[in-house]
Amino acid sequence: GQLPTWLQGILLRNGPGMHRIGDTTYNHWFDGLALLHSFTFKNGEVYYRSKYLRSDTYNYNVEANRIVVSEFGTMAYPDPCKNIFAKAFSYLSHTIPEFTDNCLINIMKTGDDFYATSETNFIRKINPQTLETLEKVDYSKYVAVNIATSHPHYDSAGNILNIGTSIVDKGKTKYVLFKIPPSAPEKEKKKSCFKHLEVVCSIPSRSLLHPSYYHSFGITENYIVFIEQPFKLDIVKMATAYMRGVNWASCLAYHKEEKTWFHFIDKKTKKEVSTKFYTDAMVVFHHINAYEEDGHIIFDIIAYTDNSLYDMFYLKNLGKDFEENNKLTSVPTCKRFVVPLQYDKDAEVGSNLVTLPSTTTAIKEKDGSIYCQPEILCEGIELPRINYDYNGKKYKYIFATEVQWSPVPTKIIKFNTQTKEMLHWREDHCWPSEPIFVPSPDAREEDDGIVLTCVVISDPKEAPFLLVLDAKTFKELGRAIVDVEMHLDLHGMFIPEKDLKTETE
Repeated sequence: GQLPTWLQGILLRNGPGMHRIGDTTYNHWFDGLALLHSFTFKNGEVYYRSKYLRSDTYNYNVEANRIVVSEFGTMAYPDPCKNIFAKAFSYLSHTIPEFTDNCLINIMKTGDDFYATSETNFIRKINPQTLETLEKVDYSKYVAVNIATSHPHYDSAGNILNIGTSIVDKGKTKYVLFKIPPSAPEKEKKKSCFKHLEVVCSIPSRSLLHPSYYHSFGITENYIVFIEQPFKLDIVKMATAYMRGVNWASCLAYHKEEKTWFHFIDKKTKKEVSTKFYTDAMVVFHHINAYEEDGHIIFDIIAYTDNSLYDMFYLKNLGKDFEENNKLTSVPTCKRFVVPLQYDKDAEVGSNLVTLPSTTTAIKEKDGSIYCQPEILCEGIELPRINYDYNGKKYKYIFATEVQWSPVPTKIIKFNTQTKEMLHWREDHCWPSEPIFVPSPDAREEDDGIVLTCVVISDPKEAPFLLVLDAKTFKELGRAIVDVEMHLDLHGMFIPEKDLKTETE
């Protein structure tokens, strides 16, 4: 096919690539050593390259020819200790874990720089053109967090917003919202932008020893949307996991009898909205988008009724009949919540405070808290992306993979949140990755542009490829076939040519 002539830049992707080192194997697919890969678009041609992230974790493991650094789903025991003192010391040093820098989930842009990210306090700078691994940054040197999301947001000024958890810091466990400027101020050009990181606000965890797990958050023009869900990390179990010979993932538990709490932070005042908003128990990995309308915040998420998704990806479950044998016990559901920030304070208990035309409800309870019931937009989609120019604004389109009851994506879809129409692309044996929308330079409408996805093929005789779809019609424009073994990946980003530093710079 033909690629649009304006498509110039790099599609950068990240995900787990190596699951076996020497005689040792990771327990979980999400633990594999990070493999970066890129497609460079130049004058109608596509160039592919891939490279393992040369993290400290990668280097230690490869040098030892076995797994010596623990990952979330795999606890490693590097040195069978000689004596009892060394052993006791080794256990103690693992209570606050020395986390891995195997940054395998996403790519983040900071000013002119790019970083591979995961959910620990480490990120790794990379060169998007050569995929070389550069310096390691430790968030905890600049802000008291032990873990942070790999789905930051970017505002119009280029600042990055992200959330991390500070575990039992000064006797408190809290969620910390922080902002990183795109560059250091003029007079401090030599310094890193991380030195100017600023804490926007912190939200105390409802439980000191059981903070919520979260993978992403939402943002509107004036607010930050954070969901505190009953899918929680048990800090005491985590501190003793090494001694007990279990992995950290086993310290996560879903409490289905508890509520899910919504927090809204006002960006200007840096304070949380005082009303307590909640809904039923759910597990959320991905926020899609959020926006404001007539005193309400509307946000769309993908929710599950349990945490079976994570368990699916233990390697023991990923055998050859993976698709047939593995069924999610909860199908991903795209839910829309409408939350009234401005409402009649004298409204009766039991009344619905949503005044927008919508099937969602927000019911006032006796204690003044507000119980929110969502509208279900559609089911069976994951890895959602939008036209990021519409982030935090009223929008129409979600681009996603379709998963249904098996966690393997089989289709790419475009969903219209207003009309509920769905377009899709699929082919036999094809497993597409997260679709990335790239707007055309003269875009007038939200879906003026193309969608890029890497397609892995389950038929060993066929080669994987990069697929380019017209975002409006969902018709195929072209594909670039890659004659190498390509892995299913997680997330990534498209970097337009103008955002790439030239080699001389």
